[in-house]
Amino acid sequence: MPELLLELFSEEIPARMQAKAADDLRRLVTDKLVAEGLVYEGAKAFATPRRLALTVHGIPARQPDLKTERRGPKVGAPDAAVQGFLKATGLKSLDEAKIQRDPKGDFYIGLIEKPGRDAIDVLAEILPVIIRTFPWPKSMRWGARSGRPGSLSWVRPLHAITATFGLETEEPDVVKFEVDGIETGQTTYGHRFMAPDAISVRRFEDYEAKLKAAKVILDPQARKDIIFADAKELTFAQGFELVEDQVLLDEVSGLVEWPVVMMGSFEAEYLAIPDEVIRATIRNNQKCFVVKDPKTGKLTNKFVLTANIEATDGGKVIVSGNERVIRPRLSDAKFFYETDLKTKLEDRLPKFEQIVFHEKLGTQAARIGRIERLAAEIAPLVGADGAKATRAAHLAKADLLTEVVGEFPEVQGLMGKYYALAQGEDGSVAAACEEHYKPQGPADRVPTDPVSVAVALADKIDTLVGFWAIDEKPTGSKDPYALRRAALGVIRLIAENGLRLSLTKVAASALAGLLVKPADATRLPSDLLAFFADRLKVQLREQGARHDLVDAVFALGGQDDLLMIVRRVEALGKFLESDDGKNLLAGTKRASNILSIEEKKDKRSFDGAPDAALYGLAEEKALAKAIGEVQAEASAAVAKEDFAAAMSAMAKLRPPVDAFFDKVRVNDDDAKVRENRLKLLNEIRSATRAVADFSKIQD
Repeated sequence: MPELLLELFSEEIPARMQAKAADDLRRLVTDKLVAEGLVYEGAKAFATPRRLALTVHGIPARQPDLKTERRGPKVGAPDAAVQGFLKATGLKSLDEAKIQRDPKGDFYIGLIEKPGRDAIDVLAEILPVIIRTFPWPKSMRWGARSGRPGSLSWVRPLHAITATFGLETEEPDVVKFEVDGIETGQTTYGHRFMAPDAISVRRFEDYEAKLKAAKVILDPQARKDIIFADAKELTFAQGFELVEDQVLLDEVSGLVEWPVVMMGSFEAEYLAIPDEVIRATIRNNQKCFVVKDPKTGKLTNKFVLTANIEATDGGKVIVSGNERVIRPRLSDAKFFYETDLKTKLEDRLPKFEQIVFHEKLGTQAARIGRIERLAAEIAPLVGADGAKATRAAHLAKADLLTEVVGEFPEVQGLMGKYYALAQGEDGSVAAACEEHYKPQGPADRVPTDPVSVAVALADKIDTLVGFWAIDEKPTGSKDPYALRRAALGVIRLIAENGLRLSLTKVAASALAGLLVKPADATRLPSDLLAFFADRLKVQLREQGARHDLVDAVFALGGQDDLLMIVRRVEALGKFLESDDGKNLLAGTKRASNILSIEEKKDKRSFDGAPDAALYGLAEEKALAKAIGEVQAEASAAVAKEDFAAAMSAMAKLRPPVDAFFDKVRVNDDDAKVRENRLKLLNEIRSATRAVADFSKIQD
């Protein structure tokens, strides 16, 4: 079957836009093909700094013929309706229409036959529309073409369009169309400097091979692999180790079409700067990788760069040029760092009085004061020294006002640690200056030092309570203050450190420290707890656990100890994986369903203890006895926080519940017996609520 080759050749496409642009091109073209009845076998898109390319193979040579029926007016309808029907269907007379009988009458049916078109004609129609409406995040219009202003919006000036279509065994045809004066053809161009001449291409295999011969690696992943492998080999050969950076690798691969890896160096005096600052300087300003000594784990005065050309001098001029750029950047970073060290962290804090954190929540200084008070309250709950937690909270934000963090915001917190250590602060206080921001995502590590944990919890809970108080909650996909991330951070801090904490009480303490109060302050802790429940479900879902079990545990009410909730959910999950758990769930749900139906029918609930004197069957007596024993045993186990034992106790209900439903008819003819048996079913529901609300669990 034929294949399509499409290339859009332009000036340099920003690296950050390339991957999405390639994916958009593939999606837009293939979606349109399918919509036109041209179901393809496979498609793959590529991007380099100067081109977007797409190959789609297995496209039918022609659209299928379409036959559709169109319902017309009733037999005997006015002539105007009949003529409109004939015109719409292309029929010459009503003799060519069928008559379909319907309960509402007889109707004319017209058969419309639409012959399929050649696929190349369809492509010539859809491709220019896709190009003209391509969804670049930013685009531009440029100079005149053929004496008229350019009308095409493209990310950078578009120079050529290659579009061919045909069988592998035959010479492909050009898909003929033009966009803004640019006509399609079979001509592309190689590397800008090493092979700039025009290249005639036919189909994808030929296109990719000729580009490689012209010093262009089309596949972004292939360029990444080359850069990574060559960089590792180059550093290893000199006794060093590459500091891997996937984000930088993705970006650098989008800056070159023919990657050539080289190594440069800088003066050893700059190694006095913290490693992270050196890395940020070299990474941000020159898109280069840093290198470390595998023996010490510290950075060396080397860096790895990726050129886009094979230089005749072995790259000496390129390396020298990068060194000339990096040297003054490192000099600036060294100056910033040394200047920062001259001012103590606490001496910077008065400036926060003039910096607004949020117009409704006051200044950054007020927020720091709230975090200090909350950290002091949380400290004894997490085993932290109260004085150290207060000191850490006092200093934790100070590095935001330093020169280094102003230049490189990504090292906030980390520089706070360095400056705190430099001024002789306790190690835990210094660590908390860095770690109180953590965890910032699912892959980020969770602090374990109690002082760091106390300050991290105080920071995140103050943020959550504050924005809840001013009704700035996340809505839909919008979360401008990263409140979902903050809640997940609190959950991980508590769960992974095994902390016992009443979120309701901590939230109430945080609320007390706010100057602004919500309209209904009593509801805020419970509303926030519901938000934590939703985030916990997300967390468990990502870990492969059942999120409905969170609902089953939270439905019991009064559950604000996240660690106990997690442990109860884990125990419930294991129980429901067993046969006893599955069968008890089925029996409990059956009891709940019967109760719901009968309560709706009788417009009453069946609360209260059953009357033992009305038990007429052994199965009723056995179930009543088992419920009493199990309820006491499970409640005692839950009180001891032994949830596994509570689930084991619940398992004892399975045989009497099974026997009850097998032998006992709930809706007995005797109204008193019926009511008593419904009360017994309610006892099953009440007994299982010692561990969870089984009605919330999905089958």
